[in-house]
Amino acid sequence: MPRELLLQVTPEIAANESLLKDYLSKQIKVSPQEIQHIVILKRSIDARQKAIKINLKVIIYLKGEAFQETKIELPLYKDVSSAQEVIVVGAGPAGLFAALQLIELGLKPIVIERGKDVRGRRRDLKAINREHIVNEDSNYCFGEGGAGTYSDGKLYTRSKKRGDVTRILELLVAFGASEDILVEAHPHIGTNKLPKIIEDIRNKIIEFGGQVLFDTRVTDILVKNNEVEGIVTQNGDKILANKLILATGHSARDIFELLDKKKILIEAKPFALGVRAEHSQELIDSIQYSCDYRGEHLPPAPYSIVKQVNGRGMYSFCMCPGGVIAPCATSPGEVVTNGWSPSKRDQATANSGIVIELKLEDFKPFAKFGALAGVEFQKSIEQKAWHLAGRTQKVPAQRMIDFTQNKVSADIPKTSYVPGTTSVEMGQVFPGFLSQILREGFKEFGKSMRGYLTNEAILHAPESRTSSPVRIPRDAYTLEHLQIKGLYPCGEGAGYAGGIISAAIDGEKCALMIAESLK
Repeated sequence: MPRELLLQVTPEIAANESLLKDYLSKQIKVSPQEIQHIVILKRSIDARQKAIKINLKVIIYLKGEAFQETKIELPLYKDVSSAQEVIVVGAGPAGLFAALQLIELGLKPIVIERGKDVRGRRRDLKAINREHIVNEDSNYCFGEGGAGTYSDGKLYTRSKKRGDVTRILELLVAFGASEDILVEAHPHIGTNKLPKIIEDIRNKIIEFGGQVLFDTRVTDILVKNNEVEGIVTQNGDKILANKLILATGHSARDIFELLDKKKILIEAKPFALGVRAEHSQELIDSIQYSCDYRGEHLPPAPYSIVKQVNGRGMYSFCMCPGGVIAPCATSPGEVVTNGWSPSKRDQATANSGIVIELKLEDFKPFAKFGALAGVEFQKSIEQKAWHLAGRTQKVPAQRMIDFTQNKVSADIPKTSYVPGTTSVEMGQVFPGFLSQILREGFKEFGKSMRGYLTNEAILHAPESRTSSPVRIPRDAYTLEHLQIKGLYPCGEGAGYAGGIISAAIDGEKCALMIAESLK
């Protein structure tokens, strides 16, 4: 009978199938030749001790024991070209996985995306990086695949109770992701690999009768007697359906403004805001692995850190080992940072958002904007940063120790942020209370991670799009908007997800509830 084992091995053994087989043969007291197959179920790194270990969960098959390699395949989708139509606004993970689930349930999705397809987006990303031109409909946040496509592809989620994480991971594998994402404790696809997967998802939606409309921005939601009737696009075209999944992402401010103008209930929601810190990856490796050189068998080290400072949580967010910092503005006159890593995480620098949790009371200066107070707070910081850095896509930057000492940095070295930086005392970017928490928090970070607090680390501002500043309230069971029948607020933009996996799960849940309502 196959044996399941939990074990700790060196990185060298974990990386070499022959060495692993020898090790396991000694553990179960058989010759290596008796081991027919080893299946790794889970893999994680234990770097708590100086001698770093790899935790493995494996199943061992000996000769004579039945082993059948499982192939992960897509569900048996059926043609839905003549089925009842459901409008899905947004082609991020929530919208795309909602569309796939609708097809599986026999409904026809019409996916409406304001931006371009994954290939078309590249020209606009180049324009923002090289020419400082922001296309409001096509950028790092808007376009096929949403913000996740060109922003790393992390698949780790703490939201295990929200739904079936394994199902989403297996669907991604079926669409071309490495099976490693089913094994790793912190799975990651990589910005260079995600576009092809996203493109294949879109092609599958079209193949089975769904529609995907790019360069199509929703300018109105048609509502009659508190029930959805359809949407209007920027060209004045109407698309009619009485079921609408609104999965527009955390940066679709025009949608929030539209809902507010139409008196469709929305609420201000706290989010987190701060800076993006960049260190050399070599330094982070030395801190996390307690070594001068991590060797060939360990991946670039990530880090995760949380502190309470003056009653506020300050924490690392979207940490990108071997990655770069990207410009993520969605309108001219603002600057925004985010980070991403290629699949190999082979860049020389590591970066992470370092953010502080906000409270609704922080938005009081913008109270006249009602439910949009958080949006206006966010805008004010992004616009101020744009002015301070020179009214281009350059961002305010400061050396880390200089920031803690309220001192303008004499120079800023070249960083991974392609549009460039301007030396600014970061206290000018943020309200006083946020600057003070950040200053004290970095000192605390330095105590927990010796070497982290260094003037070789460069802070870029702001990291402001961590989650939606708005929640679109919905019924906890039906997932319909509390006021508008047939409207299903979904994913990050509606305040119900925080990342690729949780957004995909939420998209599936909304699709399932729509199918349930039609029975």
